Amino acid sequence: MQGDIRERARGGPRYTTFVSASAPRRKATVADLLAIPEHLRRHEVIDGLLIEKEAASGRHGAAQGRLVRWVGPYDRSPGGRWPGGWWFATEVEIEIEATEVFRPDVAGWRRERLATPPIEVPIRVRPDWICEVLSKNRRNDLIKKKRAYHAQRVQHYWLVDPIDETLAVYRWHPDGYVEVLISARDERVRAEPFDAIELCIGVLFGDDDDDTE
Repeated sequence: MQGDIRERARGGPRYTTFVSASAPRRKATVADLLAIPEHLRRHEVIDGLLIEKEAASGRHGAAQGRLVRWVGPYDRSPGGRWPGGWWFATEVEIEIEATEVFRPDVAGWRRERLATPPIEVPIRVRPDWICEVLSKNRRNDLIKKKRAYHAQRVQHYWLVDPIDETLAVYRWHPDGYVEVLISARDERVRAEPFDAIELCIGVLFGDDDDDTE
């Protein structure tokens, strides 16, 4: 019988398993994901495979952090000086379907639809907005995850590319996501659903915004 031996040593004692080449691959489940110790869990279940997200590069982490700071005025109750009306979370596990759990870089829920922030693991409430920062596994964000988000009617999908220094904004449509904005580093835009405040795209990639108070 042919097969291969796989060893794992991360976060605990080393153990060895023998995987038969002829055995059908069992699809990963939410239970498999949650079985990973929380302090080691940076995984997603995509197409039945348990996939570890790669460690964020400096560019990726900086763009993600700056985006979170920029949407900060929306992370409050509506009314007053700032727009408000949203809950946000970073790197949380969201059950897209019974067989898929994604870990988007940033996700947001409208407070008018969700009275309190989601706390379950994994979260089963569909976000109203998701942003993925592209990295080496960009095919997942551009194809597999984009299709799944559309199937679940996530209304707004953003893609930040820290290499090309661009922002793409998509709006849900029954036939597929519609690109409503594509912008480069030197532009200032109003990007839905956060168009109450103008965004200098370069801020996502290290520029200072002189108009920020």
